[in-house]
Amino acid sequence: MDGGMKKILFLLLLFFFLKAPESLYAQEFQFTVNLNYEQLVAQQKTDPQSMSQLQTYMNDFLNNTRWTNDEFNKEEKIKCKLNVNLTRSLNQGSYEGNAQLVVSRPVYNSSYETVLFTYVDKNFTFSYLPSTQLYFNENSYTEELPYILAFYANVALVFDYDSFSRMGGSPYVQKAFNLVNQARNSSPNKRGWDSNGDTRNRYWLIENLMSQQFTPFREGMYKYYREGLDVAVQNPAGTRASVLEFLDILSSVNQLRPASVVINSFFDAKSDELYKILIEGLPEERAQAYNILVSLDPSKTQLYQRLTL
Repeated sequence: MDGGMKKILFLLLLFFFLKAPESLYAQEFQFTVNLNYEQLVAQQKTDPQSMSQLQTYMNDFLNNTRWTNDEFNKEEKIKCKLNVNLTRSLNQGSYEGNAQLVVSRPVYNSSYETVLFTYVDKNFTFSYLPSTQLYFNENSYTEELPYILAFYANVALVFDYDSFSRMGGSPYVQKAFNLVNQARNSSPNKRGWDSNGDTRNRYWLIENLMSQQFTPFREGMYKYYREGLDVAVQNPAGTRASVLEFLDILSSVNQLRPASVVINSFFDAKSDELYKILIEGLPEERAQAYNILVSLDPSKTQLYQRLTL
């Protein structure tokens, strides 16, 4: 091989290896962060430039951090929304508010995207100054904001992986649990992380996912998605059977742990979808679904009553 060919080959190899991380090792998420700070503007507690930098930081942290060792193609990225509403700023760079995490996944052989999980965090409290760099170390508590965001990322992985394989999200349950333990000991904002806080806070969310009492729920996620929604086009009757079986599982779990954050969050995300699936069922299927749904999700009884018409 002459010198010219060697140079061309070297450049081609260099180009491949420079591009490989983007194509072969793309990050896991396609996160969209929406930041609402209108209440802070009304209180004259912030400036738009600082908020723009904060939103960029959250987007970059969630989308550019490497959360798993798995390879994701662009079309395989997990779609998530994080809607943050800031309500108070007691001191410069100190913020309080709430956040809603929404995790979605495509349904096979369709253009439909199903919401895997939605969670409202009422304890979104942190400090941020554009001039200060935030550090994240999953093995040692560093800063509140990256720890909260890392918790959300790992919970999103739990629900996505559980929907594709039985208990597939277990490594990320453990990671989220470790983050909670680190923060419980070190965070200045205990209410979001501690067992004595809000019963729907981050501690209780991960406690549910770690508990053996919720193992049937997590195993049932595979039934709901892979054996249910993913075959809806080819086998709608089989989908309804899988969904009804999963509702029976939820009923059993709820008897052990009533009003849990995981089951409440499931129905926050799924009530309309459940209705649309089950309204196509036989009268006896609709009646069975109605009885389970109104007992587990009574706040939406009016919607579920249509199943009996």
